[in-house]
Amino acid sequence: MEALGPLVGFFTHKVEEKISFLRQLSQEESLSAPPLSKGHAYHSVHSMLEAELQRGVVSFTEPLPSGSRLFLRLHRSMRFVMLLLEKLWSEPEERSLVELCREAYEEVLAPHHPWLLQRAAQVAFAALPDRSVFLPLLCVRGMKEAEPVMRTVITVMEEIQRRSQRELESRGMMDLP
Repeated sequence: MEALGPLVGFFTHKVEEKISFLRQLSQEESLSAPPLSKGHAYHSVHSMLEAELQRGVVSFTEPLPSGSRLFLRLHRSMRFVMLLLEKLWSEPEERSLVELCREAYEEVLAPHHPWLLQRAAQVAFAALPDRSVFLPLLCVRGMKEAEPVMRTVITVMEEIQRRSQRELESRGMMDLP
């Protein structure tokens, strides 16, 4: 995704930072767990969300750092990527990558970003390359060849989204600050 330009590269970097932080939380928890203990709070999304709620590290009013909050941001980021892929696959080839990316951003991420970040994203969209640059990233030559790859990726992402959504919604965490 970084090959698509500065916005997507920045986006990818932010996702990697969040994943790294979650890994760090998991490692710290593993080191502090008693020997022969049966797992720890960060061995699954379910256990992380539950443990953080029980420990009181999740704030519903302030933007305090937590694995749950980061997971929500990753959930949104995946939804953005999934929607962009769906648009690349289903929209006419005349529609530019800039248009498709802008629409996916406006639908998924913009409602959760401050005005200044929204403006910066709009400026960065202008630097995106032509839509045809995306296909070689999938190791395909055309949309017809890309269809099975896109369908598989989107199907897997939809399942992850569905499960993540269920976990977050069941705890009222969809709008963490």
